[in-house]
Amino acid sequence: MYAIVRNGGRQHKVAVGDILDIDLVSDKVGGTVNLQPLLLVDGENITSDSEGLDKVSVSAEVIGNTKGPKIRIIKYKNKTGYKKRQGHRQRYTQVKITGIEN
Repeated sequence: MYAIVRNGGRQHKVAVGDILDIDLVSDKVGGTVNLQPLLLVDGENITSDSEGLDKVSVSAEVIGNTKGPKIRIIKYKNKTGYKKRQGHRQRYTQVKITGIEN
């Protein structure tokens, strides 16, 4: 059994026991997070309608907080002397999927 869940504008395929990085949600290590399911596949049965997905819950346990890779942003305009350098590191929460219930 696996599910497709939505978090932060992205979709993730998850099964029980999977560890994944989602957008920062909580600073509490050991807390639980409920993810919104978009699709549930249980063997031959596929649930994708909103009425069926209202009964489905995907729960995950917070393992810790991490950071993504450093992204360097450089802006340059020719002949004007304009240069700008900026960096960014996205913050993520690492979660472990503990249950998918119908």
